[in-house]
Amino acid sequence: MLIIGIGGGTGSGKTTVVQQIIEQLPVDEVCVISQDSYYKDTSNLTYQERVQINFDHPNSIDFPLLVKHLETLKEGESFEQPVYSFVEHNRTGETVTTFPRKVIIVEGILILTHPEIRELFDIKIFVHADSDERLIRRLKRDIAERGRDLDEVLHRYQTTLKPMHQQFIEPTKEFADIIIPNNRYNTVAVDVIRNIVQQKIGNEI
Repeated sequence: MLIIGIGGGTGSGKTTVVQQIIEQLPVDEVCVISQDSYYKDTSNLTYQERVQINFDHPNSIDFPLLVKHLETLKEGESFEQPVYSFVEHNRTGETVTTFPRKVIIVEGILILTHPEIRELFDIKIFVHADSDERLIRRLKRDIAERGRDLDEVLHRYQTTLKPMHQQFIEPTKEFADIIIPNNRYNTVAVDVIRNIVQQKIGNEI
């Protein structure tokens, strides 16, 4: 089993890189786990209290549960992955059964901040993009997919996302084995990663 961790700032293009890596992999041999599924359960809080949570701080992530689930996969067993709602800022109570695969990809802005998580990764990747580009992508996504308005997204970016990126996310570059500049379609870096995966699982990609 090959476990790949893909970090980087919000809107850096992590999802695009993940798709580029897996698009030629057999479906039944790869599994993608999102850090977003592991935001802590906040059912004990009101909606207004949940809105005030700093979701870009490492304390917002249930890292012990993610570690437990990755270790479960390494033991060859499945687990129930939480389902998170960005509209409600909370877990939905539903789960998705996640099975062991030859390639496990874990992606999220904060996954390289946690030492125990990093130890479980065979390859650590940081996706870099210009801050202006990341803001534009975040605006488009949050307005279109998460029901946010322009003022809310900009306020959150200025007061939370940007300082958290500078404090916690950008420094994790030093832990990365590969840094992918994603201001454009980066085929070389993705091909390198594909070759590594190919050697590991022994399939033609």
